[in-house]
Amino acid sequence: MSAARTGALFGAFRHRNFRLFYMGQIVSLSGLWMQRLAMSWLVYRITGSPLLLGTVDFMTQIPVLLFGSFTGAFLEGRDLRRIIMVCQTVSMLHALSLAVLTLTGLVQYWHILALAAIIGVSDSFEIPARQGFTIRLVEDERDLGNGIALTSSLFNVTRLIGPSIAGMVIALVGEGVCFLLNASAYTATLAALYLMRFRRPLVSETARKGVMDGMMEGIRYVTGFVPLRNYLSAIALVSFFAFPYMVLLPVFAREILGGGPRTLGFLTGAAGLGALAGSIRLALRKSPVGLGRTMAVSCALMGVSMIIFSRSGRLVVSIPLMVCLGFFMVSSLVSCNTLVQTLVDDDKRNRVMSLFIVCATDITPLGSLNYGWAASLIGAPNVLLAGGTSALLIGIWLLRSWPRMHELSLPVYRRKNLL
Repeated sequence: MSAARTGALFGAFRHRNFRLFYMGQIVSLSGLWMQRLAMSWLVYRITGSPLLLGTVDFMTQIPVLLFGSFTGAFLEGRDLRRIIMVCQTVSMLHALSLAVLTLTGLVQYWHILALAAIIGVSDSFEIPARQGFTIRLVEDERDLGNGIALTSSLFNVTRLIGPSIAGMVIALVGEGVCFLLNASAYTATLAALYLMRFRRPLVSETARKGVMDGMMEGIRYVTGFVPLRNYLSAIALVSFFAFPYMVLLPVFAREILGGGPRTLGFLTGAAGLGALAGSIRLALRKSPVGLGRTMAVSCALMGVSMIIFSRSGRLVVSIPLMVCLGFFMVSSLVSCNTLVQTLVDDDKRNRVMSLFIVCATDITPLGSLNYGWAASLIGAPNVLLAGGTSALLIGIWLLRSWPRMHELSLPVYRRKNLL
């Protein structure tokens, strides 16, 4: 790779705070992905039910859906670093509780469900806070798109590392050790947050608006601008119909492919490898102009990948399909994130990004619950077939709408000197 392309790929690393956060998150998110796989396997081992498997994912994320629109407005003018530190501490205690219950043999399904709801409430504050905080770590707006893509690559590097380790750990010593390792991993992000230094105060001196007023202003702003409205609507639909495919992977690993936790780790790791490649590809882009088309094509090809995967019954075929699925999933998600961050006015960023989080991730628990219920009726392969078909149709709609949305976005690109 040439020096110029290397510089383009790692432009956001010029900022010390971004480097600190990135390094801390490598450790913490690897532990989180270990826990996600271990929890899925534990629930399916205890219950053997796809519906109950989907219910845990629903309970983890439904608080973010319920409170996400409010927390974006609530966080305006507040110390985001402190909020993230509190939430990370809650996550550490959550993982430690799971570890103790599992290692002592006391764990029951209702324990997992209750702890899932607690961590969901914490995430409803941490996720929008992290979105707004990441922007503060990149002081030069020209590095913003690179920072978003690198943050996504971090998420997917760890999705490759964490499940691969978790599959081996579960097979050797059980799920409880995965939870314990995740609890210790949170110290890395807490240390990174503590070491950061900022030139400008993190707390805004401007008067805060009421939470409801701020939330409604953000909704009116989005619905009044067609590109933002369409991109957020599309990602919300894909989040419901396609993104929950992960919740059914334990079913595919054991029932369809005849494997165990290692097979589940291979499938999850393959999706992470594809997602990492997608993140790197987007990190190399020098401009967000044209990303709307990239998002449309990615949604459509993600649907095609899901359709083929749903019909595959062999691991040697399923692994490459998971790579493709991860690649196109993250390409659609990061493209939408970058488009929204680029098109939004700075004074409305937190409110609009909270809506992005609701659309991009908080709709997913409803899809997870629906996936689990539908899989118990018609089988996991048929559910993925339907989800993939939906994503394909959404991608086609976006592709047909893109020329008009691009035309409406051009004044914003010119104002921000992106053309």
